[in-house]
Amino acid sequence: MRLGLALPTFGPDARPESLLAVCRTAEELGYDSLWTGDRVLAPLVPSAPYPSTDGRMPREYENHMDPLVALTFAASHTTRVELGTSTLNGLWQPPLMLARSLTTLDLLSGGRLVVGLGLGWMPEEYTAVSVPWKGRGARLEETMDVLEKYWANDVFSHEGPLFTIPETVVGLKAHQRPGPPVLLAAFTPGGLRRIGRRFGGWLPVAMPLQHLMGMWDVIVGAAVEAGRDPSALRMALRVNPQLTDVRTDDEQMPRAGTLGQFVDYARAAAEAGVHELFVDFGQSTATLDERADLAGRFLEGVRRG
Repeated sequence: MRLGLALPTFGPDARPESLLAVCRTAEELGYDSLWTGDRVLAPLVPSAPYPSTDGRMPREYENHMDPLVALTFAASHTTRVELGTSTLNGLWQPPLMLARSLTTLDLLSGGRLVVGLGLGWMPEEYTAVSVPWKGRGARLEETMDVLEKYWANDVFSHEGPLFTIPETVVGLKAHQRPGPPVLLAAFTPGGLRRIGRRFGGWLPVAMPLQHLMGMWDVIVGAAVEAGRDPSALRMALRVNPQLTDVRTDDEQMPRAGTLGQFVDYARAAAEAGVHELFVDFGQSTATLDERADLAGRFLEGVRRG
C-alpha cells in the first residue's frame, strides 16, 4: 500500500516555509504522495453542518490556500512524490479553464498529478462563485465530458446543456496520456456507481474497514456492469487522526486514537485491499517538527508491519 501526507494548506501553517518543510519530509522519509484540499469560504454560521461527528467546520479552514497553486509550488520542490487533490471542487470554474490548469500542472510536474474531485458540502461556497447548488451531478458529468475531450483530442468542440465550446485546437498536452487520473469523493449509492462507471477511482475518508470495503464492492460492481476493468480502479483513503495519549475504545477509531492505533488501522487497510492511504497531521496542535516526527514514526510502523 502506498502512503502519503497532506500538505499544510489550511490554518496557521499555510505558509511557504511550511509547505517546503513537508515536501522535504515526504521525499526524505520515502512517502509516495502529497495531498491538498479546497475551500473558498469560511462562513461564521454555515447553513449545512460539516460532515463530521460534531458537525463543526475545522477552524483551520478559515485560512486556505489555492490547492493547484500550492501543488505547483510542491511540484517545484519535489522530484518523486505524486501530487493529489483531496478534494478539488471541480464545479467552481468552467471545465475548459479547469482542463487547462490540470494539464499545465501535470506537465510541469512530469506526470505526477492525481486529480481528486469532490462536490463540496456547503451551499454558501456555490453562491460565492455563482454556481448553482442544484444539479451538481449533471454539472459534474458534463465537466468530465469536457476534460476527457480536451485530453483525448488535438481538435475538439463541445455543445452541452451547460457549456458550449467552439471547435478549437488543443496544443497543450498532459505528461500522462491521455490525461491524469481522476478520482471522485462520493458516498451515496449513486455517487459510488458513478465512480465505477467513469472515474479512475475513489477518495473515501477513514471509516470502519468493513463499511469501507462494502462501499468499494458497489464501485467494483458498477465498473463490471459498465464493461470496465475494476482492477484498474484506485482507492486513496484519507485519514484525519485525532491523536490521543492513551488508547481509545474501538468505536472511536478511526476518528480518535493513539499513533499506534492508527498504524494498526493502516496495516489492516492494506490487508483489506486499500491501494493508498494518506494522513493529515495538520488538524492537531502539533508543531511542524512534531508532525515530521509523527510522519516518520507512522511510516516506520506501517512499513514494519
